[in-house]
Amino acid sequence: MTDTVHSRNVEHQDTAHPVTKALARKLTPGEWIMRIVLGAVIASFVVFFLLPIVWLLLAGTKDARSLLLENPMSFGSFEQLAANWEQLFSFQNGIFLTWIGNSALYSFGALVITLIVSVPAGYALALGNFPGRKALLLVTLIVMLIPNTALVLPIFLELSAVKLIGSPLAVILPFSFFPFGVYLTYIYFSTAVSRDLLDAARIDGASELRVFAQVAMPLAAPVIALVGFFSFTGNWNNYFLPFLMVGGKNVPVQVGLANLLSNVPQFNPTTATSIVIELPTLALATLLSVAPIVIIFLFSQRFLVSGMTAGGTKG
Repeated sequence: MTDTVHSRNVEHQDTAHPVTKALARKLTPGEWIMRIVLGAVIASFVVFFLLPIVWLLLAGTKDARSLLLENPMSFGSFEQLAANWEQLFSFQNGIFLTWIGNSALYSFGALVITLIVSVPAGYALALGNFPGRKALLLVTLIVMLIPNTALVLPIFLELSAVKLIGSPLAVILPFSFFPFGVYLTYIYFSTAVSRDLLDAARIDGASELRVFAQVAMPLAAPVIALVGFFSFTGNWNNYFLPFLMVGGKNVPVQVGLANLLSNVPQFNPTTATSIVIELPTLALATLLSVAPIVIIFLFSQRFLVSGMTAGGTKG
């Protein structure tokens, strides 16, 4: 028995020896240089992207003087945070909340229409067989490549012709146009959903509508979440289209931030308004404007990851 144990230990040492030897191998000067360069690149990206976010989180806790003169990475006080909060929500009788509500209305309204249109369209293009299918797919891909700003003028003329300019529909309807969502669902249904499973449901007597609603839709939950997140994020952050389509109290928060910016003396020295917005208050407004996106991402990241990877293998 002792010989058996000894032979196993020898085999284990022989097996582990190449790995141990590889790990213990000294790095060449070229490998050291490569590691230093990679470390410097990563550190520069961290400084470039992470530090501004940290500064934004801390800026709302300071007054204007502290923000400009003190350590930019220092924390101010909760009292000053409360004062900046009060100044923000008292601006024009609390119009910031109206801007947030407008953004939610436009983004969620467009999201519902986008999902109602994109998911069935992607399903039909992926699994359907009808005349013009390839032409529709080609048109979807072409439109997806056109910059959104190139479509603003024709959309404005169309909505002006039906007298919708200035109404919420002038923002919701263009936001609902999301060919990338159709393409995502097309890819998902083409690769990640088994046709045999759908055929089995048809053999059992299910109608095409029932196959889609009770079989395909539950399987497509990850890509539905992915399309919904991309649509909501793009709509919430859109500035140019709402800026042209609506005005006054109907603007979303991204356009509202520009209005706040015009009341900051450092950015607009000629401002003559009675209410002056300080830089910390503007930073707090910016932070609150992106908070919904961060919250939605934190609660839906599991579905987003599965949605991005599910179409990578054939179902």
